[in-house]
Amino acid sequence: MLAVIKTGGKQYVVTPGQKIKVEKIDVTEGADFNFDEVLLVENEGKVEVGSPNLKEAKVVGKVLGNGRADKVMIFKYKPKKRYHKKQGHRQQFTEVEITSIKS
Repeated sequence: MLAVIKTGGKQYVVTPGQKIKVEKIDVTEGADFNFDEVLLVENEGKVEVGSPNLKEAKVVGKVLGNGRADKVMIFKYKPKKRYHKKQGHRQQFTEVEITSIKS
């Protein structure tokens, strides 16, 4: 069984028991979270596709924790103009374990 969910502007193909890192969600660690935007559900060869979402489908996940990704360095430079700018960024994420897919 698998599903395609949409969260944080991205789409993820998930199966029960899988751990994924999604954009930061304001939920406490250990709590359950329902992904309501389910685009596709496949169960034993039977595929249901929403337009754009499936109304009765729901994916339930358990929040494992919040974190920050590795630092990405941004460096802007314009030759012969004495312009340079160095900046760093660490994207925040929430790690979720998919517990069940209900269609």
